[in-house]
Amino acid sequence: MPELSPRRRMLVLAICCMSLLIVSLDTTALNVGLPSMQRELHASTAGLQWTIDAYTLVLASLLMLAGSTGDRVGRKKVFMTGLVVFSLGSLLCSLAPNLESLIAFRMLQAVGGSMLNPVAMSIITNTFTDPRERARAIGVWGAVVGISMAAGPLVGGLLVESVGWRAIFWVNLPVGLAALLLTLRFVPESRAPKARRPDPVGQVLVIALFGALTYAIIEAPTASAATVVPFAVVAVAALAGLLWYEPRRTEPLIDLRFFRSAPFSGATVIAISAFASLGGFLFLSTLYLQNVRGLDALHAGLWMLPMAVPMFLCAPLAGRLVGSRGPRLPLVIAGVAMTASAVLFAAFEAETSDTTLFLGYVLFGIGFGFVNAPITNTAVSGMPRSQAGVAAAVASTSRQLGQTLGVAVIGAVLASGIGSSSYRQTFVTAARPGWWILAACGLAVLTIGALTNGRWARATAERAAQRLESAEIRQVVGAGERV
Repeated sequence: MPELSPRRRMLVLAICCMSLLIVSLDTTALNVGLPSMQRELHASTAGLQWTIDAYTLVLASLLMLAGSTGDRVGRKKVFMTGLVVFSLGSLLCSLAPNLESLIAFRMLQAVGGSMLNPVAMSIITNTFTDPRERARAIGVWGAVVGISMAAGPLVGGLLVESVGWRAIFWVNLPVGLAALLLTLRFVPESRAPKARRPDPVGQVLVIALFGALTYAIIEAPTASAATVVPFAVVAVAALAGLLWYEPRRTEPLIDLRFFRSAPFSGATVIAISAFASLGGFLFLSTLYLQNVRGLDALHAGLWMLPMAVPMFLCAPLAGRLVGSRGPRLPLVIAGVAMTASAVLFAAFEAETSDTTLFLGYVLFGIGFGFVNAPITNTAVSGMPRSQAGVAAAVASTSRQLGQTLGVAVIGAVLASGIGSSSYRQTFVTAARPGWWILAACGLAVLTIGALTNGRWARATAERAAQRLESAEIRQVVGAGERV
């Protein structure tokens, strides 16, 4: 990639951040529109789960494939393709006549979304070659995530209340078109010197694992065992296939040797736990505020500001703490706050009082604000530089998988508790097991964050890095001998 002027580099960063904004905003804003969709499309709780999970599931399944494809065929080319597909999917979602077509169009939208974030991060990494500039650019990138989290519920509420839930998807169209035109004009093409080879078998196994597992969880409360059990069997078989097949490939989709590093394994579990909490928290909060309290979408969005604002404010503070003191302290703070928030709902029925509801939202916002920054840092800790991108991609996939599972599990628990009753009559009681699950997720962030960032954990990361570097050297020497 040619050296760009400072102004051009900042423009490239802004373009990449535009893509991140629409992908992140889409999920948080859409949660506020769920009750409106439920009424208009006559959707069940499982149907609402699929409108969220169809998107995050496809995103989780294709992130690593999209990143490696961009390295191989050209990042600009894949990024522009992602913008076109994402914008087209958004348009079709806004026109969906029924729930089934909305879910299908959400999956198409996610195919485009999977080409945006990992490829945009690669573009940023290759545009900002100075380490300090790169760190600042990644800091801006992280701040955009905070902005989308903070603005999503409010923007979604405004759009749903003034126009309707379909307007949430309209926002993506002008932003996507502008990003596409700016990319065409200002973003240079780049490729990796040596791109990873495709792993179609591994990719199919990942899709089968994520898809079958999510289906089995979501449909378990309402479907028969004869329907659910085959999908559970497929998920187990796909997992076994990955564990058997991936170590035998020279360049696997998921390098299982990464998991010998305690910080990397910890970051993966923390990402799944934290984002499962986020998905479940937003799902329960949206349904409670609108279907139980009877708030309109705008006022429901305003009620979520006590959660969104601390997320936005704590994210940069967490980044500075990671830089000065390492990831353990932010993760401990995050785990304590997220656990306390969930326990407040599970044990003390925080929904029933404005004061405790406000406090629960603030605590969760603080916790999630502190958790995101350390995840990528912990995942790449001690990894060889050549493997850092792949490690970060696995962390991103873990985030999306966590959000998928959070909505699936919490939604299934809620649906089982409510049964044929109304939301107003049974919601608080039916949601209590879900809140305890979220408390367990917060406790996992706390304990695993504390255990996998000490001296012993760093030693395992160093040993894993040495093995990976030795394997790379053997591959290079072997390739040279064959030539």
